[in-house]
Amino acid sequence: MTRVKRGYVARRHRKNVIRLASGFRGAHSRIVRASNQRVVRALASAKRDRYKRKREFRRLWITRINAAARRSAGIPYARSVRHLSNSQVLLNRKMLAQMAVLDTNSLTAVLGRQRQ
Repeated sequence: MTRVKRGYVARRHRKNVIRLASGFRGAHSRIVRASNQRVVRALASAKRDRYKRKREFRRLWITRINAAARRSAGIPYARSVRHLSNSQVLLNRKMLAQMAVLDTNSLTAVLGRQRQ
C-alpha cells in the first residue's frame, strides 16, 4: 500500500486547541492533551453558565419587583403580577424591574395602588 500522509489536519486541530487554551495556567496552555481536556471542560461550563445567567437575572428582576411592589403599593409580587395580567398590561419582568429601580412612581401607577 502507498503511504498516506495526514497533512495539516491534525496540526491545525492541535493549534486551534492551544489557541483556545491560551491564558490557562501551567501545562494546560502548552501541552496538547492537557489543554484539550481543559478546553472541553471550559466550553461545557460556558454553555451551562449561559443558561444559568438567564435564571439568575430572572430571579433578580423578581426580587426587585417584589421589593418595589411591597414598598409602593403594599402588595406582594404574586398578587401584583396577577393584577397586571388580569388588567392585560403587557410588560415583562425585565421592564418592570427597570421601572422599580429607575422610576418607582411609574411602577406604582402601573400597579394601580391595589391594596389587600
